[in-house]
Amino acid sequence: MNFAKPLLALTVAGLVSACGVDVPIGPDKSQDRNFFDRDDLSSMQAGIWVDPNGCDHWIIDDGVEGYLSLRLDKYGKPVCSGVAPPTVVTGQFKGGSTRIIGDPL
Repeated sequence: MNFAKPLLALTVAGLVSACGVDVPIGPDKSQDRNFFDRDDLSSMQAGIWVDPNGCDHWIIDDGVEGYLSLRLDKYGKPVCSGVAPPTVVTGQFKGGSTRIIGDPL
């Protein structure tokens, strides 16, 4: 039992010391990682898709890949603008991409 407390203290110290390490949390999501064309997502044009509840989502279509993100106001609440009927996409959501593979839609 005498060795349990020092072992526990050493384990806790090791876990706490790992908190200061700057570890990347995944790949860079600002870049399109398609094999055929690699575009910066900031150079593409986003459209708006309206979900069945009437709330807006940003949408970018790159032919093979697609990106979708909920549209939020400055307070973090969903934007439901009524820009289009539910389940409809509006805007140039395919713009800015250098498509090599066509998209039938």
